[in-house]
Amino acid sequence: MAEDAVLYDVRDSIATITLNRAENRNSMTEEVLDGFVASIARAKEDISLRCVVITGKGKCFCAGADFKSGAQRGGADVPPNERSFGMYQPFLSVLDIDVPVVGALNGHAIGGGMGLALVCDLRVANQEAKYGVNFTKLGLHPGMATTYLLPRLVGLPKAAELIMTGRIITGAEAAEMGLANYAVAPDEVWEKAWSLAQEIAACAPIANRWAKRSLYGNLDWNPEKAARAEAELQSRTIETDDFKEGVSALLEKRTPNFQNR
Repeated sequence: MAEDAVLYDVRDSIATITLNRAENRNSMTEEVLDGFVASIARAKEDISLRCVVITGKGKCFCAGADFKSGAQRGGADVPPNERSFGMYQPFLSVLDIDVPVVGALNGHAIGGGMGLALVCDLRVANQEAKYGVNFTKLGLHPGMATTYLLPRLVGLPKAAELIMTGRIITGAEAAEMGLANYAVAPDEVWEKAWSLAQEIAACAPIANRWAKRSLYGNLDWNPEKAARAEAELQSRTIETDDFKEGVSALLEKRTPNFQNR
C-alpha cells in the first residue's frame, strides 16, 4: 500500500506537514493538493498546536505545477480564472492557520512551490537548492499572490527583477536578499527549522497567535485577493501560443522560442 501523498504528524505541540511524492518532485498533483487540504484542516482544528512546519521528502520542497497533468484545477464547466485559482487555493490555505508556520525548504522550490514557501511565516532554505518564480519563462502570468508577497519580502526592485527575469537563485542568495530567514547545509535544514519551531512553541500561544494577526493586519494583508486577480491574468496567458511553447520547452529541456502570441 502506497504512503499518503502528504504526511501529518504532531510532536511537542508542533505539527509537521510533509509533501510525500519525492519521485514526482512533490509537484502539485491532485493527490498532493487534496492531501494538503486535509492536513491544513487538521492543523486548523487542533487548538493545542503552537507551531506548524511544512517540508518535503527528497531533493525538492515542491517543483510547482505538474505540467504533464495540466496547469489548472477543475472541470471544463469551471471558468478558466477559477481553474487557475483552484490550483493554488490548497497552498494558500496556509494563510488560514492561526499559529506561526515555518517552511523547512529541504530542496528546490519553483513556481507554485516557491509560492508555498512564500505563505510560510519563516523560511529555512537549503543553501545549495534552487528557488525561483519562473512563470514568465513559461509564458505564464505569475500566480499564488507572488506579485503581492514577493515585494513585501524582498522589496520592489528585487521582486521585479526576480519576476521579470524568471531567474532561479540559490538558497544562499535567497537568504542574502531576505527571502529566507536562514540558508544552511542540506542536512541541517530540518534541524534548524525544528529548532525555530521549538523556540516559537516555547512562547505563550495566545500571544503568538495574536501577534501573528497584528503583524499581517498592520500590512493591510490580503494575499487571497491578489491571487484571484493573478488567476484572471494567468488563465489568459494559458490560452496563448507562448505558454504552449514554454511548457513544451520545459518538458523537452530546451530554450523556448516565444513569438509574442
